[in-house]
Amino acid sequence: MDALLTTDACTLPTVDRPLRLAELDDLFRESVTGVAREGLATTLTLRGGEGLRERVLDLTRRESSCCSFFGFTVGGDDLVTLQITVPPAYAHILDALTDRAAELSR
Repeated sequence: MDALLTTDACTLPTVDRPLRLAELDDLFRESVTGVAREGLATTLTLRGGEGLRERVLDLTRRESSCCSFFGFTVGGDDLVTLQITVPPAYAHILDALTDRAAELSR
């Protein structure tokens, strides 16, 4: 969790970071049904009905604007996939995000 809140590469104001993390936590808890990590990419499988794809797209757009090191690819409609990629220097952040998604989706 600390890696997600303290990275210098994130331009999101420090005061807003816990709110974004809570938003990610809610998404992981409510919708993630699968987590797969391969190299510098994590793929999340999500279920959640109508509006889920738009919710994921909105969140990834906002996250891309403050953490430009993330790459996001969103696929599907009913069953949404979210692939998250990072450059090698940010692997530790992907580790933390992957671990958090896996833990909260149980």
